Amino acid sequence: MAAGLSGGQLALASEISASMRSRIERGLVSPSVATLERLAQGLQVPVSRFFGDQARRTDFCHVRAGQGLVVDRIGAVAGYRYELLGHSLSGNLFVEPYLVTLMPEAGPYVTFQHPGLKCLYFLSGAVTYRYGSKAFEVNAGDTLLFDATALHGIEAIHSGPVSYLSVVFTLRA
Repeated sequence: MAAGLSGGQLALASEISASMRSRIERGLVSPSVATLERLAQGLQVPVSRFFGDQARRTDFCHVRAGQGLVVDRIGAVAGYRYELLGHSLSGNLFVEPYLVTLMPEAGPYVTFQHPGLKCLYFLSGAVTYRYGSKAFEVNAGDTLLFDATALHGIEAIHSGPVSYLSVVFTLRA
């Protein structure tokens, strides 16, 4: 039984009768929305879990250390190396995780701008990061999360090497 519960325990936790739980499980009755909500509470999952096509989901990705795809971006800033660490294949949310490494020839660049939300986690180095009209001193271990439609980027490099995890989230059209 799901969540490590027996059928009787699930019925009790969901506040439905054991016979109703059994009839639902065997497809003999269609539960009401209220009953689905009680079952979800008993299982401690969102109601949406009952409607997802989990068997057809293909959005799992495993990339071994150092095995990401190095992306040669057209118009990329010189000295910024992008290593794609995974991808999403299903759903409405597009996720792009990159390991970004600033090579020795990299310089400041503060005019990145694109749709979506961006999360940066700095792994090494120290920089000044510009977001719109604000500048932040950022060190290894720091995180930034922001709307990427505003101008943003590294304004100054204080110590290197600089590397960070960059994850961009956008909705598919």
